[in-house]
Amino acid sequence: MLQIEIDGKQLAVEQGTTVIEAAHRLGTYIPHFCYHKKLSIAANCRMCLVEVEKAPKPLPACATPVTDGMVVHTHSPKAKEAQSGVMEFLLINHPLDCPVCDQGGECQLQDLAMGYGKTASRYTEEKRSVVGKDMGPLVSAEEMSRCIHCTRCVRFTEEIAGVQEIAMAGRGEHSEIMPFIGKAVETELSGNVIDLCPVGALTSKPFRFDARSWELNRRKSVSAHDSLGSNLIVQTKEHTVRRVLPLENEAINECWLSDRDRFAYEGLYHESRLKTPKIKQGGEWIDVDWKTALEYVRNAVECIAKDGNQDQIGIWANPMNTVEELYLAKKLAAGLGIGNIDTRLQQQDHRLSDGLKGAQWLGQSIQDLADNDAVLVVGANLRQEQPLLTARLRVAAQGHLQLSVLGSRKETLNMPLLAQEAQHPAEWAGRLKKWATDIDNTVFASLKQAEKAAIILGAEVQNHPDYAAVYAAAQELAAATGAVLGILPQAANSVGAAALGINSGASIPQMIAEPKQAVILLNVEPEIDVANGTAAVAALKQAKSVMAFTPYVSDTLLDVCDVLLPIAPFTETSGSFVNMEGRLQPFHGVVQAYGEARPLWKVLRVLGNLFGLSGFDYQHSEEILKESGLAETLAAKLDNRCTWSGEAHFQTASTLLRTGGVGIYHTDAIVRRSAPLQATGHAAVPAARVHPNTLAALGLKDGGFALAKQNTESLRVAVVADKNIAENVVHLPLHSENTALGALMNPIELVGE
Repeated sequence: MLQIEIDGKQLAVEQGTTVIEAAHRLGTYIPHFCYHKKLSIAANCRMCLVEVEKAPKPLPACATPVTDGMVVHTHSPKAKEAQSGVMEFLLINHPLDCPVCDQGGECQLQDLAMGYGKTASRYTEEKRSVVGKDMGPLVSAEEMSRCIHCTRCVRFTEEIAGVQEIAMAGRGEHSEIMPFIGKAVETELSGNVIDLCPVGALTSKPFRFDARSWELNRRKSVSAHDSLGSNLIVQTKEHTVRRVLPLENEAINECWLSDRDRFAYEGLYHESRLKTPKIKQGGEWIDVDWKTALEYVRNAVECIAKDGNQDQIGIWANPMNTVEELYLAKKLAAGLGIGNIDTRLQQQDHRLSDGLKGAQWLGQSIQDLADNDAVLVVGANLRQEQPLLTARLRVAAQGHLQLSVLGSRKETLNMPLLAQEAQHPAEWAGRLKKWATDIDNTVFASLKQAEKAAIILGAEVQNHPDYAAVYAAAQELAAATGAVLGILPQAANSVGAAALGINSGASIPQMIAEPKQAVILLNVEPEIDVANGTAAVAALKQAKSVMAFTPYVSDTLLDVCDVLLPIAPFTETSGSFVNMEGRLQPFHGVVQAYGEARPLWKVLRVLGNLFGLSGFDYQHSEEILKESGLAETLAAKLDNRCTWSGEAHFQTASTLLRTGGVGIYHTDAIVRRSAPLQATGHAAVPAARVHPNTLAALGLKDGGFALAKQNTESLRVAVVADKNIAENVVHLPLHSENTALGALMNPIELVGE
């Protein structure tokens, strides 16, 4: 340990610690712009100059390592003079447009200028002007004259996002930060450069000129868009969500936020928001009050359930619903004798469920996953499923982590990989079984020799028609190597749903194969949320009654339903989610409900009373959580062990199979309605990407078009040759434009026009 004295305070630090890090531990603030704890050292703003005894001149605290016995003065006359001089230079070319700058009120330059700037400028020459840049639909770079060249944005895209999409061009006063010519910033983490920018050069394009920072209320929340459970600061004005920022939590999302979490709020007030309850009469939809709508639901359920026909009622629930909502759905179903309830919307193989010991989860904490020495990821589209977790793994892979990937394609992950294989999904189980006995294999060796190792299964494994066989093979490999086995849950509360034991009776595929007379949809858009949406819609059309509890209205719901009840999204209700690491995260609503929408838990509570069931007298969602007992028993319910044993079946490697997962900006109803996200390249209608050999065997041309066929449906798609795709695989992610096709991980045909 090294001893350092900062402003008279003594501290012992490790070798390699910088002065600014040591000062931070003491609670001593040193002004800075280019330094960031998660980025490499640039030392180009010089704002952190401090006086170090025996040094001939002030030194940058961010780039000066501590030496034993070092004595530092951060606020001495010499240090203050140096800091003031740097501030004067930084302000020479900075425009005086604070009154119209979106960064006003939360600008680091503005704040430090007050403490370290001079009262008047000695600079009388003309200020430099820089032309604005186009960085895409999410990040505004219209006022690049404000840029002070801290290069935080440049280092972020290269080091955290993994690909350098922003760079500094020119020299001296001609230096400019810009995206590569003719390209927008496409990383799925691009919004973080807005937070990193210490001035108003990079701002949020959707939020631009929407409100001033001091007008906004700030509320803590939790993201509902993936199972990471990113912590949020939701900023509101006039009872509407105006902006979403990261709430720093080192254990989960660090200080970052994915673009999906940051900009999805733009979909909250989409024109399709359901404002009032609706009932279909004579083929026409009419607005009704809540009492009438709930009485309709009660009558419909009682009519079908009479004479012991409760098995003719099914409940399809979205796993992004809160713990409290799912618990009440389960309790209501039990009270009415309804035994068919399922939240596994995209899962096709349910043989595994009977042999599971508990709720499937990551198997360890998020931090522990990145601390592993070796990790094998199977069947995951990492960047679209878990953008932030991928960034954490990327940082680890640049250091100690040996990462191996097995999937249907070689995804561009922009990180060092020990091994990456593209195999037909029908071969995954066999591949894992072979690795479990092949001690000379690189992947096996890395897992076996690592002090800490993990095997992680992604969405394509969970939605695999032979999920049970792939899981059993992964469990065998984990046992042979001592690795921890875990999954990447697909929704915000998938782990919570499993821990509640809500899934029972017929699965959704079974309810599609043998349609029920009544179906209750809890925040589900069947055409895209459910595997094989076309078949799901067809099954719903055969029901006598379909009752949708939904925040949004859609053409499909208007077609198949006879009653629509507006419920509140996560921003308008209190509740809790259980994230991938089994962490229960409660949150409160940040704005009042839109129109006549009501929190789902309140709607289910009233329904319980209408049906005359006991135990539905809750006043607060906290009472429901307490009654569920999940907070106390959750840890005991998390268990990835499985006793299932059986043979692989379904497809063979010669079957042309559709893969690709759910598009990154098509994961849930809110995200699908966010205009800024839908304007990005990631949300574009996908082409069918196929290996050149497969393309040739099908008689198709690269860049041409073909008819994609699944079941009885067909759709015209563009076709692209891609050698990173396994043979006999069609990479065609689920997108709003191709919901007419069948399920992912199922056979598909490509036929020339």
